Amino acid sequence: MSISSGKKGTAMVTGASAGIGAVYAQRLAERGYDLLLVARDKAKLEALAARFSSEYGVHSEVLAADLINQQDLVQVEQRLASDNAITLLVNNAGMSVAGEFLDNDIESVQKMIMLNVLAPTRLAHAAANAFKTRKQGTLINVASVLSLVHEMANGAYNGTKSFVLTLTRSLEASLQPHGVRVQAVLPGLTRTEIFERSGSSVDELPPHMVMEVDTMVDAALAGLDLGESVTIPSLEKIENWHTYDTARAALLPDLSLSQSASRYRQG
Repeated sequence: MSISSGKKGTAMVTGASAGIGAVYAQRLAERGYDLLLVARDKAKLEALAARFSSEYGVHSEVLAADLINQQDLVQVEQRLASDNAITLLVNNAGMSVAGEFLDNDIESVQKMIMLNVLAPTRLAHAAANAFKTRKQGTLINVASVLSLVHEMANGAYNGTKSFVLTLTRSLEASLQPHGVRVQAVLPGLTRTEIFERSGSSVDELPPHMVMEVDTMVDAALAGLDLGESVTIPSLEKIENWHTYDTARAALLPDLSLSQSASRYRQG
């Protein structure tokens, strides 16, 4: 078990070697968190850890792990469950596959589901139980605006992010009475390596739709500071989210009843 040197404790960031995860790590170091950086590329993590320790005077530790590998995933999970210094988890690691779902190799889709669904679920379970026991902590799950989109893009990817959003909102309801903060972050198109890794290019997208990583993470942390449980960095009219969520809630009383709707019982 490690001991945090920072008053805010240690932030574990998954997918920390580049993109959103690396910027989260930097911003959290600026806020005084010690760091536990998780990703596959140990060399990149070590370079980042050294830089953050030097620039911000925080303790930075590296935990190289492939979260699709069950043994590696369990190792990270156990660290979350046992290390009382960890006060914040950024559940960020993820991947996409390019093109339409039906055109994709199903093995690639399965790999994506393991990284986008299974891994964050197990890590959220470990962190949430640890934070609940200690009556404090912050859990940030990075989803996507595609969690709200059914009609376009890759339905399997969208579905993984819908899962993350639903899980996060359920955890919020469970953990709020125990003093634990929970936030779902729904980025839009963001300039990261995820496009190249999936075989596409961010340069093919309309520039006005692509947000820089620093801008996205700064907005997400501002949303956390404002107490938002769901943060959509580019959404100007927050009342539109509230209207959407209110309409969704209005469905709940009629979703499961003994009688079918009247339109199905005519004639």
